[in-house]
Amino acid sequence: MQSTATELFKDSQSYIYNWTFQWIKQLGLDNQGSHFVNSILLLLLVILFLIVIDYFTKRTLLLLTIKAIRRSTNRFDDLLIRNKTLKLTAHFVPILVAQYIMPIIFMGFPTWKENSNKVLDIATTVVSLLIIHSLLKSLRDMLRMKKSFADKPLESYLQVCQIILLFIGGTICFSILTGKSPWSFLLSLGAASAILMLVFKDTILGFVASIQVSANDSIRVGDWIEMPKYGADGTVKEINLNNVKVQNFDKTITTIPTHTLLSDSFKNYRGMQQSGGRRLKRAINIKISTIRFLENEEIERLKNIQILRPYIEERAKTIDQFNTEQQIDQSSPINGRKMTNLGMFRAYTLTYLRQNPNIHKTMPLMVRQLASTEHGVPVELYFFVNDIRWEYYEGIVSDVFDHLFAATKYFDLEIFENPASDDFRQVIQQQNLHDFADQRQ
Repeated sequence: MQSTATELFKDSQSYIYNWTFQWIKQLGLDNQGSHFVNSILLLLLVILFLIVIDYFTKRTLLLLTIKAIRRSTNRFDDLLIRNKTLKLTAHFVPILVAQYIMPIIFMGFPTWKENSNKVLDIATTVVSLLIIHSLLKSLRDMLRMKKSFADKPLESYLQVCQIILLFIGGTICFSILTGKSPWSFLLSLGAASAILMLVFKDTILGFVASIQVSANDSIRVGDWIEMPKYGADGTVKEINLNNVKVQNFDKTITTIPTHTLLSDSFKNYRGMQQSGGRRLKRAINIKISTIRFLENEEIERLKNIQILRPYIEERAKTIDQFNTEQQIDQSSPINGRKMTNLGMFRAYTLTYLRQNPNIHKTMPLMVRQLASTEHGVPVELYFFVNDIRWEYYEGIVSDVFDHLFAATKYFDLEIFENPASDDFRQVIQQQNLHDFADQRQ
């Protein structure tokens, strides 16, 4: 039964070709010319016919699938439409039709007929690979929706699959064109492996780096990284096979070769973001000449600072007990233990930070004095802000230092700063007034 249908189909092919051939031959062309014009005319008609079939196939397939997708709660089918998987699948219909029609067109040219079959086989291979690639893209988009895969370098894995598909497709197409086994093509690549290694060096390095970066979890999409060598300071937006895209805080994009993440150092702020606290390490330089011992009257006045009163009372009790036990001669201020305005300021600063609701209480917090320099005595504040958002962090830090800068004068301390032009003018004016007064006398 099947052989009978095949014979009928072949007879119909011969009938169509012979009918058009006889019609063209009546125009006065010879046999060779008539065959050529006949094949070209039939080819144009078939191409037009295949375009119409492709259009209606895609329309019909999309209408049917969209109705089914609307009833489905699965999101993967939505991704198939977005990545054009169904449209690519529809291309198989005109290819199958062409495989039956092509023998009609090139019936007078057996060599062309064989070549047309090769072209259709290559088209089938290409469409199949495009469908597989579309499915992989849909799978990537599906995994991105899952929290466990949101920060993984899925783009790198997709690009690796693309390279593998290109290699497989190239091998199959080479086999179709040459009529040789794919293994012969693979064996010929062995001799050119050194050249391929050189050409795809960056791709191979990027592939290895992507795997190691993912395995070691050293960088994820969404991490804030800093890599001064490449001018990168911002959020990782994409990790692919060849480079990492970083959106800097000025909204510019920096691309970093993926393999350099293994060979060069970079800073990842993920640990800070996950901890919930962002560190501040900054010093206030106190002018050394303003540091001195406090008198009893000054200590009593400082007790009016509410958060400092418990410290002063406890400290005064400890100092008085020590001086009494050691029988210190307190006629000279330098004898024994005394309170200083700088020590009082450090105690106030530490208490102020401990009571500040924006400071992280479970992380290190201290106020320490560093080695004096030509810029005075640095009083360093070391603490963590409990809001890691950049704009809020900067606002909290500014509020803290605004307060402390204003508080120094209550301890008779001065913050060191280099002389400005106004300082020199004031000195010169004072000197001129002094000289003028001397001249009048």
